[in-house]
Amino acid sequence: MFTGIVEELGRLRRREGGRFEFDASTVRDDLRIGDSISHNGACLTVVELLDHGYAVDVVDETLARSNLGDLSPGDPVNLERPVRLADRLGGHLVQGHVDGVGVVVSPAPDLRVRTPAPLTRYLVEKGSITVDGCSLTVVRALEDGFSVAVIPHTAAVTTLGVRRPGERVNLEVDVIAKYVEKLLEPHLGVTATDAPAPAERS
Repeated sequence: MFTGIVEELGRLRRREGGRFEFDASTVRDDLRIGDSISHNGACLTVVELLDHGYAVDVVDETLARSNLGDLSPGDPVNLERPVRLADRLGGHLVQGHVDGVGVVVSPAPDLRVRTPAPLTRYLVEKGSITVDGCSLTVVRALEDGFSVAVIPHTAAVTTLGVRRPGERVNLEVDVIAKYVEKLLEPHLGVTATDAPAPAERS
């Protein structure tokens, strides 16, 4: 479980097939093989420790349902370690399971993202949304997506400051909204199965 508060802007060192190597310092400090790290909002398992970094294996399912396959060596990546029970929950509850990939319409600071149609029902004004692993508050819920306000600090220390129109971003909607919808299905005649399945943890 994560909070959506990015700890570090790492970089892709190299990629060979599904093996991705990342340069990192903060999240590398107490890292062990088998630990989970959120990469642009996608939870991946550390399989090798490297000098000044680590490696993960990314399965085809995750590549198909996230923007990780778009990465090239040198590209920045938002990194976050799982939350400890004693930590402050500065963002919101984030699973690290990508629900869909959106497309940037307008860049930060007034970031607007077009989302897959099945996800728009989970967007509410002042609700939470995770974009590339960053916990953000929806300013406006739109018919085809949403807008959020990105403060200068967030733009400077995450990928959101360099995302341009047309680029793809990983999205995770509020898990509580999905559970509420599932519980209400028998009473409202709605179904949660229309939404795309989240990317599986690698």
